[in-house]
Amino acid sequence: MSSQRPRKVLIFAGDQWRGECLSAVGHPLVKTPSLDALAAEGTLFRNHFTQCSPCGPSRSSLLTGLYLMTHRSGRNGTPLDDRFTNMAREARKAGLRPWLFGYTDTSPDPRTRPPGDPALKTYEGVLPGMDIGTNLPEDLKAWRADLRAKGYPSFDDVWDYFEPADGRLNGPALYRAEDSPTAFLADRVIQHIGERADEPWLTYVSFLAPHPPIRAAAPWHERYSPGEVTLPARLARHEDEAALHPFHAFRTEAMKLGRSWLGKQAVGRRLDDEVMRMIRATYYGLISETDHHIGRVLQALKDSGQWNDTLVIVTTDHAEMLGDRWLVGKETVFDKAFHIPCILRDPRVAADDGRGRQVTQFTEAVDLLPTILDWLGRPQPPELDGLSLLPWLAGETPARWRTAAHFEYDFRDPVHQGPEQALGLSSDQCYAAILRGERWKYVHFAGLEPLLFDMAKDPAEACNLAGDPAHQATLLACAQELLSFRMVHAERTLAGKFLTEQGIVERADLRY
Repeated sequence: MSSQRPRKVLIFAGDQWRGECLSAVGHPLVKTPSLDALAAEGTLFRNHFTQCSPCGPSRSSLLTGLYLMTHRSGRNGTPLDDRFTNMAREARKAGLRPWLFGYTDTSPDPRTRPPGDPALKTYEGVLPGMDIGTNLPEDLKAWRADLRAKGYPSFDDVWDYFEPADGRLNGPALYRAEDSPTAFLADRVIQHIGERADEPWLTYVSFLAPHPPIRAAAPWHERYSPGEVTLPARLARHEDEAALHPFHAFRTEAMKLGRSWLGKQAVGRRLDDEVMRMIRATYYGLISETDHHIGRVLQALKDSGQWNDTLVIVTTDHAEMLGDRWLVGKETVFDKAFHIPCILRDPRVAADDGRGRQVTQFTEAVDLLPTILDWLGRPQPPELDGLSLLPWLAGETPARWRTAAHFEYDFRDPVHQGPEQALGLSSDQCYAAILRGERWKYVHFAGLEPLLFDMAKDPAEACNLAGDPAHQATLLACAQELLSFRMVHAERTLAGKFLTEQGIVERADLRY
């Protein structure tokens, strides 16, 4: 990359993409040739975890570089405090224009808006500082308008576009593959890239897939057969899962399919084997479709002469249970909801020793903003919680690095009070902090008993050892480690600054 050429950062963020769903890491079924090729030219992080769930909170962490315990935007609709910096604001400081294609689901700080502002009536806000290329939140209005312009039927309900034309439970969507939401967004990104070859930019592309609706157009819908997929990791009956923990009992009892999963005919169905095979097969098809369109965008980057000027990042907001532990979605504390893909490709010669590398140390979503700033030669704001990944891209192994991943889950329901009433908790007690080490995983609930899993012997997280007298020393050690971590990472925007007779002195140390 020439220092005279404009710098670029291209970020792909899927939605609800499981970390093992890449052929580059050995998934037995799903194929992702575009991302495999990117990983061969870049660095793949095998133990990468998101910071929180669901969509809005996880994207808030990714885009601010902050843990949930700092930004506290814990639910879809919880405002993100405007005092924090973010990826768009930092890009502008570096002279890059930040563009959004898709959505960020960041709810605006109401203190920055007048009381009647329509932005205060939706959680699907846009990250402050972003310029909008194509805004495509869950209502998919821009895509629907494109379908109508192409002669497709006009539906009032967005989900009708995903219903199979013949009414089958497991049929493909009614639109053609080249007219899918993923294709639509990729087309606009390709046009955008071609128009800005001589400009410095940061482009954030957020595909909805493989998030529900679990429906794809042919041939992606039939790319994998339900008979090929493995069944979820779970006990024989969802009732048997309830004994694991009161919170899990609450979640599994309420777990039934909504329309967005398999259409009208599946509403209210339990997660039986037939349904889960259909969901898993189509979910994998959506991943392969998304991989295909990421490949198209990357080819456009090469064709326009920008490939060797661009830092490319592929990740997602959070993952998906996909029937494991009798759950779909991401509203839980298990690894399958938090372990996500992460691939970075640095075009510089300095990264040549890291090409094709697969890193197994723990990395986190909060690391991406510090990495971008490091790549751009920008200072790190003191409040950031993440660490730059550039040393790994250069083939190095940092002397100091985290030995565990940390993530959190705020499951309060300010409107309907479902968890609060079912579990006898206050809203502020509806909170879990998770320490995920190489062997032990510890889940601390603010108002409920903890969970402890031996991930070496029980990777499916089916056996809670927290109440076992033989594991009390381990439980205590994990609780102490989690407490120390939270003390070190408490909000510190001004904590490292000191006012002296000589002026402000500032010290910022690594926190590991």
